[in-house]
Amino acid sequence: MSLTLRPSAERGHFDHGWLKTWHSFSFGDYHDPAHMGFRSLRVINQDIVVPGRGFPMHGHRDMEIFSYVVEGAIEHRDSMGNHARVVPGRIQVMGAGTGVRHSEHNPLPDRPMQILQVWILPEKAGLPPFYAEWSPTTEQRAAAKALILSRDGREGSARLRQDADVYRLLAPAGTRLTHVLRSGRGFWLQVIKGRVEVGGQVAGPGDGLSTEEPGAIVLDVLSDAEGLLFDLA
Repeated sequence: MSLTLRPSAERGHFDHGWLKTWHSFSFGDYHDPAHMGFRSLRVINQDIVVPGRGFPMHGHRDMEIFSYVVEGAIEHRDSMGNHARVVPGRIQVMGAGTGVRHSEHNPLPDRPMQILQVWILPEKAGLPPFYAEWSPTTEQRAAAKALILSRDGREGSARLRQDADVYRLLAPAGTRLTHVLRSGRGFWLQVIKGRVEVGGQVAGPGDGLSTEEPGAIVLDVLSDAEGLLFDLA
């Protein structure tokens, strides 16, 4: 199987003091024509925010956005009236649609907040905005691979207005996982923690692995790992 490695060290990186951020794809002041996204996947940003700081109210349009909390907590407020604090194990998802404003802060006084913020292009422009959260069931919490976002909300996942399935991987060393990629779709694995071997390629924290070759993709977890797996039309 032909796999492409996106090394962590080659991502865009900025240190703003209150915010350390890494961009897998072009974003803000980081522009790389070779890395503008992958199918409908447009942004994967790893953000570490110091206690008490965050992103002030700002606007988005026509993008499906979710935040995956790695450590600490994220406090969300938006122009739709939603206010929530999300901790590890849960996600928040916001469809910006025709337009929404929101803020994201680290509410904790003594711990950094680390999140992956992901943007996925919607199936069409001009959809109404929405906000939702996903919390795992007992079975999903124990699963090495759990579906957290999908177009149809199956298996207790949150809904996403795009033909995209997003899985949370949380697996101990020695675990072997298989993902079957159907013809015409794309696979992207974003490793957060640990090391995973796929088709002879080893990916570590911050690395991405992608392929558009259909078939069974075998993931061998070499050390306790956490990550996000995207299956994209």
